[in-house]
Amino acid sequence: MVTDLKANQFKQKDYRSNSLWRLTLRRIFRQRSAIFGMALLGFLILIAIFAEAIAPYDPIQPLIGIENVNKREAPCIHLFGCPKDRPQHIMGIDGNVRDQFSRVLYGSRYSLYVGFTTVSFAILVGTLLGAISGYFGGWWDNIIMRLMDVLMAFPSLLLAITIVSVLGPGLQNALLAIAIVAIPVYARVVRASVLSVKEQAYVAASLALGGGHFHILLRRILPNAIPPLIVQGTLGIGTAILDAAALSFLGLGAQPPTPEWGTMLGTERNQVFTAPHLVFFPGAAIMITVLAFNLLGDGLRDAIDPRLTHQK
Repeated sequence: MVTDLKANQFKQKDYRSNSLWRLTLRRIFRQRSAIFGMALLGFLILIAIFAEAIAPYDPIQPLIGIENVNKREAPCIHLFGCPKDRPQHIMGIDGNVRDQFSRVLYGSRYSLYVGFTTVSFAILVGTLLGAISGYFGGWWDNIIMRLMDVLMAFPSLLLAITIVSVLGPGLQNALLAIAIVAIPVYARVVRASVLSVKEQAYVAASLALGGGHFHILLRRILPNAIPPLIVQGTLGIGTAILDAAALSFLGLGAQPPTPEWGTMLGTERNQVFTAPHLVFFPGAAIMITVLAFNLLGDGLRDAIDPRLTHQK
């Protein structure tokens, strides 16, 4: 009796240790790209959270009358030989006599906010449309997918520019435009997953036992259709950040004096040769952020996709 009890306890522990989520986490932590992406993303999130404590200056207030500095001054770092009598500015001074380092730090808040907000909205709407289209089919599928085809027929950035031009420039309108443009991608991903999952035997068994359509869709199909959506969403955040930076660069997104990286690039785009630090640091920040999400997305794809997972 005692032996059987111990055997059952061992089986339960073995089952828990080999559950789907635990196995997936193990695979993720075996992916070097995912680990590096998570480390970069964690670093950026910490910067965004503690930007007020880290930034030495106000990102919007000019330093005229506060310090003896000139606009577009080069970076001054005392550790690297900058004279001690000069105020230290790690990334230099921008064209409005503001500390560039402080503005880049605060810019991480806007970029992460843009990425997470737009992708979350696009995933919610795209999941709803894709699930209805894939599960019910028929004229539901025709109407929804033809609408998605129309949206995908336009270049994403061009469509976002058109939407913002109609709504008016501003960060909130740019967020809405980027989210609308991204909806068809997630709708198609969810539709493909739902079409695959709804043919499984356990879905037919739920229907035979009298389960309602919405109950089966929400409790049986969608939980098993989420993994591809997670991967696509992680990769989509990087794309959303790039699109937001492009709109701000064109003057359609965040408006000055907002410390947003795309706006900073657009304001100083003519100073590439005279003050390259004003273009290099915001551009590098965008590159690092997008790289973090892309590495994390690639690692998640390799860990979640059974075709790419090498099991012993």
